[in-house]
Amino acid sequence: MKPPRRHSPRPSPRQAPDAPGVPTRRAALRLLDAVLRRGLALEQALDSAAQGLAPNDRGLAHAIAAEVLRRLPDLDALIDSATKQRLPDDAKARFALRIALVQALALGTPGHAAIATVLPLVDGGPRKLVHGVFGALVRQGATLPEPPTLPDAVALRWHAAWGDQAIEDAERAIAVPPPLDLTLRDPAIVPDLPGTSLIAGHLRLDEKGAVAMLPGYAEGEWWVQDLAASLPARLIGKGNGTALDLCAAPGGKTLQLAAAGWRVTAVDISESRLARLHENLERTGLGAEVIAADLLGWAPAAPADAVLLDAPCSATGIFRRHPDVLHRVRPSLIREMAELQGRLLARAADWVKPGGTLVFSTCSLEPEEGEAQLAAFLEARSDYAIAPVRAEALPHGVVPRDDGSLRLLPGTLADAGGLDGFFIARLVRNG
Repeated sequence: MKPPRRHSPRPSPRQAPDAPGVPTRRAALRLLDAVLRRGLALEQALDSAAQGLAPNDRGLAHAIAAEVLRRLPDLDALIDSATKQRLPDDAKARFALRIALVQALALGTPGHAAIATVLPLVDGGPRKLVHGVFGALVRQGATLPEPPTLPDAVALRWHAAWGDQAIEDAERAIAVPPPLDLTLRDPAIVPDLPGTSLIAGHLRLDEKGAVAMLPGYAEGEWWVQDLAASLPARLIGKGNGTALDLCAAPGGKTLQLAAAGWRVTAVDISESRLARLHENLERTGLGAEVIAADLLGWAPAAPADAVLLDAPCSATGIFRRHPDVLHRVRPSLIREMAELQGRLLARAADWVKPGGTLVFSTCSLEPEEGEAQLAAFLEARSDYAIAPVRAEALPHGVVPRDDGSLRLLPGTLADAGGLDGFFIARLVRNG
C-alpha cells in the first residue's frame, strides 16, 4: 500500500520590491502622516519613517515632506480644484498627490518621475484618480503661488497678535531656506569663510555646505546657531561668576556662556540631546558641568549670579526651519507650554542671587509664551524688574520694545536673511 501523497505547501507570494525612488517617497508619506495625523515633530518621526534608507535618500524624503508642509494649503487648493468630490484630509490619495505635485511644481522633478514614484503608494487604491488628477493639473500648467500661503488657523492667530505685516513677512520667510549662522568662540578669530557679520562674534554664511568640513569646525572655533537663538546668552554678557543654563540642550547657549567666562552648569531633561552638548564641549575645548534632570524636581546647591531659562515652547518661531509646527501646534499645546513655562520660571527665579540676572526666552511667536508670561511673572514677583535691553547690544536693525523686552517677528532683519521668531526678557533680582 502506497503511503499518502504529501503536498508541499504553496509558497506565500512575495511582494515585489519597490522600484528605485519609491522607498524614498514612501518614507516621505510616513513622515507626513506622522506630522499631520499623529501630531509628531518632523525630526522626531524621521528615524522611524526613513529606516533602512541611505543618507541621501533619507535627506530627500525629509526635503520632500518639509516642502509639502511649507506649501500644504496651496497644494490642497490645487488638488481640490481638480476633483469633483473633495478627498478626505487623511486619504492616501491626497497624500500621494501632495508628494507628486510638490516634486513637479517646487522641487524640479520631471513630471513622469514624480508620478511614477508615487503611484505605488496607492496600490490597491485609487491609482487612476491620482494619475488623472496629477495629469490634468500638469496639462493645465498649474503652478504654486509665491510666496506660499500660511494655514488659515495660523494666519488668524498671528494676525490677531501682530497684524497684516507679520503675515506677509511670515509667508515670505517660509518661501526660502533660512541662512546658516555661526557663533564664534572667540570674536577675534573669524573663520576663512565667505559671509556677513551682523554683530561681533557672528558670521552668516553666503553658501551652505557640509558643516563638519568647513574651516574651523574641527578646531572648535565656532558652532551653528541662529542669530536670534544667540541673543539670550549675549544679553547676559561676560562674567566670571556662576551661571545656570536651564533647558540647555542642544547647548549653543552653554557654549556662549562658557566662552564668555562663566562657570556654567547646564541642565536638561533629555540625556540623548545632552550628548550633542558633550560633543560640542569637547570639540570647542570649553567647560561646563552637565546634568540630566527634570527642572520641576531638581534644584541647584546654591543660587547663581546668572540664570538663563530658554523654556520649552510651541517653537512656532522656528517655522521656516521646521514647517511642521504650522500644522501640528494647536491652541491646546500653546496653553500647555505656557503653563509649564510659568512653573519653570517661578522655580528659576528662586535660583538667582540678589542683584543677579535672569534671562527668560522662548522661540515662539505666541504672546501667551512671551509677553503674557512676562506680565504674569512681574505681577507675582515684586523682587524682579526688567533690565532693559539696549539697542547697541543688538544687531543693527533689531529694536527693543518700549518696556525693554525683545520681540523678534518674521520681518526682523528680513533684508539680511531674517531671524527666527523669539521673545526675550532680561530681568534683575532686587537686593
